[in-house]
Amino acid sequence: MCYFLHLATPLTLSEVRSMLPRGLTADSLPTPDQLKLRRLLPDAVTGLRIFHGACSCDLFLSRDADRSDERHLRRRYFDAGVSRDRVIRLLDRHRRALELRPEPAGHWPRALAAFVAEHARNAGSSLYLRQFSIDGELGPIESAPVTVTVDQVRADPESWLPENRPTIVER
Repeated sequence: MCYFLHLATPLTLSEVRSMLPRGLTADSLPTPDQLKLRRLLPDAVTGLRIFHGACSCDLFLSRDADRSDERHLRRRYFDAGVSRDRVIRLLDRHRRALELRPEPAGHWPRALAAFVAEHARNAGSSLYLRQFSIDGELGPIESAPVTVTVDQVRADPESWLPENRPTIVER
């Protein structure tokens, strides 16, 4: 289980990939998951996940020398009833981003906010959803979308996107 960032956008996957900051990647969601997101944003044509390493945790958690990010994840795993062996495998997946070029604290939330702003300028309104999941699959969506502006994202890059709350970003 890690955090995963889902995006429903009017752009194609290749257009989104061309706009991502260095170090981030994107993959298409399975068709049923794309349909779930497109019901929330009818203008969207593509549903995808954005990653740094094998998850999206770096966009929302700080990796500190004291491994507070891993403590947070362990607590969530155990609360969800995940076995110790599986927790170890999941943490290994989470650590894949450590093999990538290191960035200063706060870099990834700011980079995401800059991407969101550029994406809104090019694509218009898009829907973002942050979820905690074992495999990155889209989980249940239990609330209606809220709307924020690009200015709100830029003003609060670390907490503009709450967990499990579909968020439409408008120019």
